[in-house]
Amino acid sequence: MNKYIVGLDIGTTKIACFIGERSQNGKLRILGFGKTESVGVERGVVRNIRDTSESIRRAVAEASEMAKYDVEEVYVGIAGQHIKSRSNTGSVMIPDEHRQIEKSDVDRLIDDQYRVMLEPGEEIIHVFPQSFTVDNDKLEPEINPVGVAGKCLMANFHIVTGNAANVRNIRDAVEEAGLKIKGVVLEPIASAYAVLDERDKNAGVALVDIGGGTTDIAIFQDGIIRHTSVLPLAGNVITNDIRESCKILKHQAESLKTKFGSCVPNLVNQDDIIAIPGIRNQPPREISVKTLAGIIKARMQLLLEQVQYEIQLSGFERQLIAGVVLTGGGARLKNIKEFSEVTIGIDSRIGTPDEHLDQQGSITFEDLGHPMYATGIGLVIYGLLEAEQEQRNAMDEKAAQESVSVAEAQPAHEAEEEEVEVEEKNKEKTKKKKKIAKDENRKGFADSIKDWLTDKFTEPDLGE
Repeated sequence: MNKYIVGLDIGTTKIACFIGERSQNGKLRILGFGKTESVGVERGVVRNIRDTSESIRRAVAEASEMAKYDVEEVYVGIAGQHIKSRSNTGSVMIPDEHRQIEKSDVDRLIDDQYRVMLEPGEEIIHVFPQSFTVDNDKLEPEINPVGVAGKCLMANFHIVTGNAANVRNIRDAVEEAGLKIKGVVLEPIASAYAVLDERDKNAGVALVDIGGGTTDIAIFQDGIIRHTSVLPLAGNVITNDIRESCKILKHQAESLKTKFGSCVPNLVNQDDIIAIPGIRNQPPREISVKTLAGIIKARMQLLLEQVQYEIQLSGFERQLIAGVVLTGGGARLKNIKEFSEVTIGIDSRIGTPDEHLDQQGSITFEDLGHPMYATGIGLVIYGLLEAEQEQRNAMDEKAAQESVSVAEAQPAHEAEEEEVEVEEKNKEKTKKKKKIAKDENRKGFADSIKDWLTDKFTEPDLGE
């Protein structure tokens, strides 16, 4: 297991690198953090490999210098409108030598899903088991199929796919920056590790990650991911609406959105006016906060209505006890929680990664608690969990090998003991034989003396 885990969030507006480790209290300690403007990325898709590679290099160098650690491999997030999902069912027969279903049988069933037929140009990113059935008996979600007796194992799967060319562009950009990819993770899955816990996932929750180029959705229920989707509407669209409506520069529009933007015009001060500096010697432009909120509301309502549609499409709308969790950079808009509850009709909250961070160890903790960093921090948590699982598997394998070695050595040891025992018995037999022979020899000698004395001293029979 590497000393540190590195997460690389390649977003539309920013590229962020996080270097972290597991602290003694079990939380995440961030030791290095770097962020730079994302160049060459459009709606989560890498368009210019060389420009994106340079942005990656700058962000990683900044984090590496802070952590005093040379980064070699990273966990990378992936998103974009090309991401799709599908359902599939698979089954395997259990070998006769397996009295119960073993982990290798489950692994074999999951591996088979990576060979399903896809549309041309698609590549599988994740395979998530939904439910297991053993000999036509469906298991409850909390029951692990490993250890269940049966001859046929069947499962339903949620499969996440992406455009192979877009996935390759991400790999090429990372590798051109001099790094190796340890794993590629769907961004809403990574964000879920940072802002959700097992209670949320078991109760039922919809994670809505509003980024710069895309809005990513992941729905969990009974601790299992049930539905994923990527929408092409996000923060950049709102920024462009403000820029075009107010006739200002893009960076000015972004600043207006983040500092003064609200989703609900009725909740802002109707009389507040914002002065925007003019270009060169032009007079400043003025825009009311209410007008700004109206522009944001129109686009945000369209976005949240599509989120509502995806939740309905999943079939879990009535099972989201933990409600909707909003995260990503777009989740910091004022009044977005209230606007989400009115539009979607489900209780909402803002998801931040701070509850998973070690407040004593993480650098600039207050800044890292921003929901815009949920994906990057989630990638580090994902990597830590994967590394710890690999370590446990290695220990289990080592223990199994040692057990086999002891079992193989046992018969030889027993044979050796048996040989010694036989040899001891043979020695005892030999000793007994020698004693008997010696006794017989002594007896024969005594009898001979007796016979000689009898012949010598016995008087002759005078009667004859």
